[in-house]
Amino acid sequence: MDAHELRRRSPEGFETPRVRLEKIHESHAVVLRESVLRSRADLQYVDWSRGDWELAQARRFCRGSRQTMELDGRFLTYLVFERVPRAANVKLTRRGPYVGLLDLHEFDWAVPACQIGYVGDSAQRGRGLMREAALALIEQAFAWGLHRVEAWCDARNERSIRFAQGIGLRIEGRLRQAARDAEGALCDQMVLARLSGDAAGDAPSA
Repeated sequence: MDAHELRRRSPEGFETPRVRLEKIHESHAVVLRESVLRSRADLQYVDWSRGDWELAQARRFCRGSRQTMELDGRFLTYLVFERVPRAANVKLTRRGPYVGLLDLHEFDWAVPACQIGYVGDSAQRGRGLMREAALALIEQAFAWGLHRVEAWCDARNERSIRFAQGIGLRIEGRLRQAARDAEGALCDQMVLARLSGDAAGDAPSA
């Protein structure tokens, strides 16, 4: 398993009963920018959300994420959208409101393992859509050949820790002053993980 194999196996998009995941693209800049501006109060631990987030910044972020994903495989980023029926009694669906962003990063191909990141839109909180999408991405990651998925959360970010537990990751420990927060200050990190043999229901839901 390596970056090339991950790029080969990971689809441009895939769906669950309620959401659609799409690999990040510059065309997503408008919806991502609107979400960042709308959700600012919830993003104090998200360093990439800093700045004025004018459309040009959003485009640079999407374009850079896409290029990184395609050139060296350091990130695999999906945007999540709700699936909305076109009309009553019609099975076809269309892409609905933006739900959030998911990514896999910090790959260790010797295991193979990675970390998962998740940033939801505040307007969609409480509906379970991000949880459904994250569970689907983890299952895809295991199907692609990854063995371990971790989440590193600022120890003060209780919502992030609960979310990780809700998608089946178990708390493995606390690393003291192991990272810098968005303000540049040293902070503790909670490490949670799920193995390919673990069931999603092994941990309490958020």
